[in-house]
Amino acid sequence: MFTAWMNLAFDAACLCQETQEVVALRMMKLALGGPAGQLEAQRMVAEKGFALAEAVGCLAVGVPIEQVVSRYRGHVRANKQRLSRS
Repeated sequence: MFTAWMNLAFDAACLCQETQEVVALRMMKLALGGPAGQLEAQRMVAEKGFALAEAVGCLAVGVPIEQVVSRYRGHVRANKQRLSRS
């Protein structure tokens, strides 16, 4: 039981770190402005709504929180990769 909690805590901490990295990359993109900044702002708002709906839906049907955090981390990693390339 303790191991499960520690794994969840570690995954949540990693999610927090990865999220802050994405926030920094997004802020740089938004600060540059122009069409790319506008597109990023629109994408950011839309993604947040979809991610919330997906997480709430998964929790509502009984998906373990560990899987929800893992899936959310996947979304964050994909954003980090996409933002790092441009």
